[in-house]
Amino acid sequence: MQSSDPTLAYYDAEAESFFATTVDVDMSSLYEPFLRQLAEGAAILDAGCGSGRDARIFNERGYAVTAMEPSPALAALAEAHCGLPVEIRRFQAIDWCGCFDGIWACASLLHVPLAELPEIMQRLARALRAGGILYVSFKYGRGQRVHGGRRFTDLDEAGLAKLLCRVPALKLVESWITADRRPDREGERWLNALLRA
Repeated sequence: MQSSDPTLAYYDAEAESFFATTVDVDMSSLYEPFLRQLAEGAAILDAGCGSGRDARIFNERGYAVTAMEPSPALAALAEAHCGLPVEIRRFQAIDWCGCFDGIWACASLLHVPLAELPEIMQRLARALRAGGILYVSFKYGRGQRVHGGRRFTDLDEAGLAKLLCRVPALKLVESWITADRRPDREGERWLNALLRA
Protein backbone atom coordinates (compact mmCIF):
# COMPACT_ATOMS: atom_id res chain seq x y z
CA MET A 1 0.00 0.00 0.00
CA GLN A 2 1.56 3.27 -1.11
CA SER A 3 1.30 6.49 0.85
CA SER A 4 -1.21 7.66 -1.81
CA ASP A 5 -3.33 4.67 -0.77
CA PRO A 6 -6.46 5.90 1.08
CA THR A 7 -6.59 2.66 3.11
CA LEU A 8 -3.09 3.26 4.46
CA ALA A 9 -3.93 6.92 5.08
CA TYR A 10 -6.99 5.74 7.05
CA TYR A 11 -4.89 3.51 9.33
CA ASP A 12 -2.32 6.24 9.89
CA ALA A 13 -5.05 8.74 10.78
CA GLU A 14 -7.19 6.32 12.82
CA ALA A 15 -4.38 4.23 14.37
CA GLU A 16 -5.30 4.96 17.99
CA SER A 17 -9.04 4.27 17.65
CA PHE A 18 -8.40 1.14 15.55
CA PHE A 19 -5.89 -0.07 18.16
CA ALA A 20 -8.37 0.56 20.98
CA THR A 21 -11.22 -1.36 19.29
CA THR A 22 -9.15 -4.40 18.28
CA VAL A 23 -6.39 -4.94 20.85
CA ASP A 24 -8.56 -6.74 23.42
CA VAL A 25 -10.69 -8.87 21.07
CA ASP A 26 -10.50 -12.56 22.04
CA MET A 27 -9.30 -14.46 18.95
CA SER A 28 -8.41 -17.71 20.73
CA SER A 29 -10.92 -19.77 18.74
CA LEU A 30 -9.10 -18.73 15.55
CA TYR A 31 -5.61 -19.37 16.96
CA GLU A 32 -6.29 -23.02 17.71
CA PRO A 33 -6.74 -24.42 14.16
CA PHE A 34 -3.65 -22.46 13.03
CA LEU A 35 -1.37 -23.35 15.95
CA ARG A 36 -2.40 -27.03 15.79
CA GLN A 37 -0.55 -27.14 12.46
CA LEU A 38 2.70 -25.82 13.98
CA ALA A 39 5.44 -27.34 16.11
CA GLU A 40 6.45 -25.79 19.42
CA GLY A 41 8.62 -22.70 18.92
CA ALA A 42 7.78 -22.51 15.19
CA ALA A 43 8.61 -19.34 13.24
CA ILE A 44 5.48 -17.23 12.59
CA LEU A 45 5.09 -14.11 10.44
CA ASP A 46 2.23 -11.88 11.58
CA ALA A 47 1.54 -10.21 8.23
CA GLY A 48 -0.34 -6.96 8.75
CA CYS A 49 -0.21 -7.23 12.52
CA GLY A 50 -2.51 -4.27 13.25
CA SER A 51 -2.56 -3.66 17.02
CA GLY A 52 0.08 -6.35 17.68
CA ARG A 53 -2.51 -8.35 19.66
CA ASP A 54 -1.85 -11.68 17.92
CA ALA A 55 1.94 -11.23 17.67
CA ARG A 56 2.02 -10.67 21.43
CA ILE A 57 0.04 -13.84 22.18
CA PHE A 58 2.09 -16.00 19.78
CA ASN A 59 5.28 -14.63 21.36
CA GLU A 60 3.98 -15.33 24.88
CA ARG A 61 3.24 -18.91 23.79
CA GLY A 62 6.87 -19.40 22.81
CA TYR A 63 6.74 -19.01 19.03
CA ALA A 64 9.45 -17.10 17.14
CA VAL A 65 7.44 -14.14 15.87
CA THR A 66 8.22 -11.66 13.11
CA ALA A 67 5.67 -8.84 12.80
CA MET A 68 5.06 -6.48 9.89
CA GLU A 69 2.54 -3.70 9.36
CA PRO A 70 2.28 -1.23 6.45
CA SER A 71 0.96 1.69 8.56
CA PRO A 72 3.81 3.44 10.42
CA ALA A 73 1.41 4.88 13.03
CA LEU A 74 -0.15 1.48 13.74
CA ALA A 75 3.26 -0.25 13.69
CA ALA A 76 4.47 2.06 16.49
CA LEU A 77 1.44 1.21 18.66
CA ALA A 78 1.80 -2.52 17.88
CA GLU A 79 5.49 -2.47 18.80
CA ALA A 80 4.73 -0.88 22.17
CA HIS A 81 1.97 -3.44 22.81
CA CYS A 82 3.68 -6.66 21.75
CA GLY A 83 7.23 -5.80 22.84
CA LEU A 84 8.64 -6.96 19.49
CA PRO A 85 10.08 -4.95 16.63
CA VAL A 86 7.41 -4.34 13.99
CA GLU A 87 8.76 -3.93 10.48
CA ILE A 88 7.01 -1.31 8.34
CA ARG A 89 6.45 -3.23 5.12
CA ARG A 90 3.77 -3.53 2.47
CA PHE A 91 2.56 -6.92 1.24
CA GLN A 92 3.90 -6.00 -2.19
CA ALA A 93 7.40 -5.78 -0.69
CA ILE A 94 7.43 -9.23 0.98
CA ASP A 95 10.59 -10.96 -0.23
CA TRP A 96 11.34 -13.56 2.45
CA CYS A 97 12.15 -17.01 1.15
CA GLY A 98 11.50 -20.21 3.14
CA CYS A 99 11.71 -18.37 6.47
CA PHE A 100 8.46 -19.24 8.24
CA ASP A 101 6.55 -22.31 9.42
CA GLY A 102 3.35 -20.30 9.63
CA ILE A 103 2.01 -16.98 8.36
CA TRP A 104 -0.89 -15.30 10.12
CA ALA A 105 -2.71 -12.83 7.83
CA CYS A 106 -5.74 -12.01 9.96
CA ALA A 107 -8.04 -9.39 8.38
CA SER A 108 -5.10 -7.89 6.49
CA LEU A 109 -5.12 -9.27 2.93
CA LEU A 110 -8.69 -8.02 2.57
CA HIS A 111 -7.26 -4.56 1.79
CA VAL A 112 -5.23 -5.84 -1.18
CA PRO A 113 -6.91 -5.21 -4.58
CA LEU A 114 -8.26 -8.44 -6.08
CA ALA A 115 -6.00 -8.12 -9.14
CA GLU A 116 -2.91 -8.06 -6.88
CA LEU A 117 -3.93 -10.91 -4.59
CA PRO A 118 -2.49 -13.82 -6.66
CA GLU A 119 0.98 -12.22 -6.71
CA ILE A 120 0.83 -11.36 -2.99
CA MET A 121 -0.27 -14.92 -2.15
CA GLN A 122 2.67 -16.25 -4.21
CA ARG A 123 4.99 -14.02 -2.17
CA LEU A 124 3.52 -15.41 1.06
CA ALA A 125 3.86 -18.98 -0.25
CA ARG A 126 7.54 -18.32 -1.05
CA ALA A 127 8.09 -16.97 2.46
CA LEU A 128 6.86 -20.28 3.92
CA ARG A 129 8.96 -23.39 4.38
CA ALA A 130 7.71 -26.47 2.50
CA GLY A 131 4.58 -27.72 4.25
CA GLY A 132 4.15 -24.38 6.03
CA ILE A 133 0.69 -23.05 6.86
CA LEU A 134 -0.95 -19.74 5.94
CA TYR A 135 -4.03 -18.42 7.75
CA VAL A 136 -6.11 -15.79 5.90
CA SER A 137 -9.42 -14.10 6.64
CA PHE A 138 -11.68 -11.96 4.48
CA LYS A 139 -15.07 -10.36 5.02
CA TYR A 140 -17.57 -12.83 3.61
CA GLY A 141 -18.95 -11.77 0.24
CA ARG A 142 -17.97 -11.05 -3.33
CA GLY A 143 -16.25 -8.19 -5.12
CA GLN A 144 -14.43 -5.03 -4.15
CA ARG A 145 -15.82 -2.00 -2.34
CA VAL A 146 -14.78 1.14 -0.50
CA HIS A 147 -16.28 1.59 2.96
CA GLY A 148 -15.46 4.39 5.41
CA GLY A 149 -12.36 5.35 3.46
CA ARG A 150 -10.91 1.83 3.25
CA ARG A 151 -10.80 -0.52 0.28
CA PHE A 152 -12.03 -4.09 0.83
CA THR A 153 -11.80 -7.25 -1.26
CA ASP A 154 -14.54 -9.62 -0.07
CA LEU A 155 -14.34 -13.36 -0.70
CA ASP A 156 -16.66 -16.34 -0.35
CA GLU A 157 -15.74 -20.00 -0.87
CA ALA A 158 -16.09 -19.75 -4.66
CA GLY A 159 -13.99 -16.57 -4.76
CA LEU A 160 -11.28 -18.22 -2.67
CA ALA A 161 -11.27 -21.32 -4.91
CA LYS A 162 -10.92 -19.10 -7.99
CA LEU A 163 -8.06 -17.18 -6.36
CA LEU A 164 -6.24 -20.40 -5.40
CA CYS A 165 -6.43 -21.62 -9.02
CA ARG A 166 -3.99 -18.79 -9.73
CA VAL A 167 -1.69 -19.66 -6.80
CA PRO A 168 -0.57 -23.26 -7.42
CA ALA A 169 1.95 -23.05 -4.55
CA LEU A 170 -0.91 -23.07 -2.00
CA LYS A 171 -3.49 -25.76 -1.31
CA LEU A 172 -6.65 -25.34 0.75
CA VAL A 173 -6.59 -27.31 4.03
CA GLU A 174 -9.93 -26.05 5.34
CA SER A 175 -12.19 -23.00 5.32
CA TRP A 176 -14.93 -21.94 7.73
CA ILE A 177 -17.20 -18.98 8.45
CA THR A 178 -17.24 -17.04 11.72
CA ALA A 179 -19.08 -14.03 13.13
CA ASP A 180 -17.11 -10.87 13.92
CA ARG A 181 -15.64 -11.01 17.44
CA ARG A 182 -16.03 -7.28 18.15
CA PRO A 183 -19.00 -5.95 20.13
CA ASP A 184 -21.71 -4.48 17.84
CA ARG A 185 -20.21 -6.31 14.83
CA GLU A 186 -21.68 -9.77 15.48
CA GLY A 187 -23.75 -9.51 12.30
CA GLU A 188 -20.64 -9.38 10.10
CA ARG A 189 -19.37 -12.69 8.74
CA TRP A 190 -15.81 -13.71 7.91
CA LEU A 191 -14.35 -16.36 5.65
CA ASN A 192 -11.36 -18.02 7.35
CA ALA A 193 -8.99 -20.41 5.57
CA LEU A 194 -5.88 -22.44 6.23
CA LEU A 195 -3.65 -22.95 3.20
CA ARG A 196 -0.60 -25.21 2.93
CA ALA A 197 2.52 -24.43 0.94
